[in-house]
Amino acid sequence: VLSPGTPGVGKTTLGKELASRAGLSYVNVGDLAKEGELYEGFDEEYDCPILDEDRVIDELEDRMSEGGVIVDYHGCDFFPERWFHIVFVLRTENSCLYDRLESRGYTGKKLQDNIQCEIFQTLYEEAVLSYRKEIVHQLPSNTPEDLERNLDQIMQWIEQWMKDNN
Repeated sequence: VLSPGTPGVGKTTLGKELASRAGLSYVNVGDLAKEGELYEGFDEEYDCPILDEDRVIDELEDRMSEGGVIVDYHGCDFFPERWFHIVFVLRTENSCLYDRLESRGYTGKKLQDNIQCEIFQTLYEEAVLSYRKEIVHQLPSNTPEDLERNLDQIMQWIEQWMKDNN
């Protein structure tokens, strides 16, 4: 299961809770990169390290081949297509997202570019171009009620997938 989306849309909250409910393992690619220092430089403009995508894939390959993994990262176009049976892109209304990112300390260009990324559906488009269209789904992620609905919907999908494939 892949959950891409703009920073602040709720990927980590959803991913951790889903892993707990479904008995799957959860990987936050940002944390994985930090622990393993899987970087190839630093972006001064955005004040953040630049991910070494090849090293991330090498690091995850064995875990992914075993299956049962939820992957949380804002981007998705560098992951092998074979890794995922379904992709859930979380979407958040701009005013809500703005408040979430501001509370994380995002300012200036970094804040504006992430809001624009959401407005233009950049990560949804990236997912549709990177995976079979029928496995990519958008889910609203504005309220605690949305979170519960999303968890229920994904759990139903997982249960059905397990029935169909075992």
